[in-house]
Amino acid sequence: MHIHFTDPYRSGTSLIHRLDPRVKTLCTLAFILAASLLPSGAWLHYGLMLGAPLLVASLSGLGLRYLLKRSFIALPFALAAITLPFTTPGPTFVVFGGLTLSVEGAIRFLSIVLKSWISVQMAILLVATTAFPDLLWGLRSLRVPRILVSIVGLMYRYIFVLADEAMRLMRARAARSGAGPSGKAGGGLAWRARVTGGMVGSLSLRSFERSERIYDAMVARGYTGEIRHFAPPALSADDYTILATLLAYLILVLATGLSFAR
Repeated sequence: MHIHFTDPYRSGTSLIHRLDPRVKTLCTLAFILAASLLPSGAWLHYGLMLGAPLLVASLSGLGLRYLLKRSFIALPFALAAITLPFTTPGPTFVVFGGLTLSVEGAIRFLSIVLKSWISVQMAILLVATTAFPDLLWGLRSLRVPRILVSIVGLMYRYIFVLADEAMRLMRARAARSGAGPSGKAGGGLAWRARVTGGMVGSLSLRSFERSERIYDAMVARGYTGEIRHFAPPALSADDYTILATLLAYLILVLATGLSFAR
């Protein structure tokens, strides 16, 4: 299974692609922190925050369509706050089926949804413009604990091992399944459930055995728990300029948002 099929990284030569991974990581973390600290109902400032990832998407050559289509993955997770409109005290907005929806709760819920959606956009741009090995050494250069970086790196890589083993099982099942006159292979629902359960168990065992072989091969080649890389290069003038500009912009938006909330 080729990693290019599922890897979110999109190669390019834009200014965003050439930025140092440490700078892009710091900018992304600062952006997410600023978005989370904005008060509820600061709609104007949400719009100002949204302008940053849209501008980055344009400068990177990925396009707004690429960014917006992938950013909606955050919306289902934001539904965890769906109870806020019904549990937050405040003026009643509407009564439906015995449930009272408050204005304050609706504002808080919409604010959480928007802030999550905007934050995910910046995270998508980070992984789409930064190769995963560069992202790992960038995190390590920022003094992120070694064990945490190793867990993230191995977890990401073993996703493809698991997917590869699943493809092997699906290919083997297709090769052993004969279609009847109706064009359908196999038995009823109970039979399919039994076969699926067996495949899941087999997938777990095969993935575990293959991961052990991969780890033994890594140890034989000198793996000691940390990815080896060259010394990080010095930050360029563009790196310092973009980092300072974004941080100043975020501080300005956050300061005005908090002052208006008072």
